[in-house]
Amino acid sequence: MKTNYKYIFIALLFYTVILANEAHAQLIKTSLTVTVRDDLGNTVKGASVMLFEQEADYLVEKNSAAEGITDDKGIVKFKNLKAMPYYVLARTDEKDNAGGGEQTGKLEEKKFNKVTIVIQ
Repeated sequence: MKTNYKYIFIALLFYTVILANEAHAQLIKTSLTVTVRDDLGNTVKGASVMLFEQEADYLVEKNSAAEGITDDKGIVKFKNLKAMPYYVLARTDEKDNAGGGEQTGKLEEKKFNKVTIVIQ
């Protein structure tokens, strides 16, 4: 019986492409990069940033979904989030955005999402 290597090669190539796409999809998690700026537009280093899934939790500042501190460029990154909107609270000793009801749009699943928060 004659083996047709052309079809075997095509089948292997097909399965390789499918497995590579699946592995790529599993590597990228839903993430959010938050940039904190002051009312003059300057980035804010050392700001505390909390994400909340529910407005009620945001209002009483309990049950945060994630927390972080901004780096030297005013940025904090959150990984492995749900693809949903989040309420964001950013604060330094002098300034915050409390009571503003800052909410992200619905995060895109398996994407690198970004938002800028202004504190006053």
